[in-house]
Amino acid sequence: MLPETQLFGTLGCHLCEVAEAMLMPFVEHGLLVELVDIAEDEVLFERYGLVIPVLRRCDTGAELGWPFDAEQVVAFLG
Repeated sequence: MLPETQLFGTLGCHLCEVAEAMLMPFVEHGLLVELVDIAEDEVLFERYGLVIPVLRRCDTGAELGWPFDAEQVVAFLG
C-alpha cells in the first residue's frame, strides 16, 4: 500500500505544477497526495520557500526535494 504524502508548493510556482503533473500517474494508481500551499502558513513558508516543490511522506516524515523524477519517486515511496 502506498503511503500518504504531501506536496509542498504554492500557486504560480511552475516547478510545483510540473511536479504535480508528474505525480498524477501515481495518484491514478492509489497514491494520496495532499497539496499544501506554503503561502498560507508562515512556518511552512520559512522552511520551504526557497526549495519547493517538496514531496513528504506522512508516515515517516521523509522528504524528497526537487528536482525528482518518476524513478526517484518510486524509490522514495518503496
